[in-house]
Amino acid sequence: MSNELEAAATSASECTAPRAHTKAERLLELLRTGSGASLEDMTEATGWQAHTVRAAMTGLRKRGYAITRHVEGNTTVWTVAAAEAAVPA
Repeated sequence: MSNELEAAATSASECTAPRAHTKAERLLELLRTGSGASLEDMTEATGWQAHTVRAAMTGLRKRGYAITRHVEGNTTVWTVAAAEAAVPA
């Protein structure tokens, strides 16, 4: 069993892209835009509820993406750090 755990830890530490043409890929594309994406933008693009979008961002963080959050006016905007945005999909 320790080999399975080591394999899981190795794959989790690498920055892996979601499969192409999925909602998770759409979410990542939104986060890669220069202006980032609001929660409303992400829910509209994916059709997911807000809690599902936040969970998907947690999954992307676990895959190695550095997702940052900042406030513009009254809206919270999330982006992927520039270095992670260059990771091939």
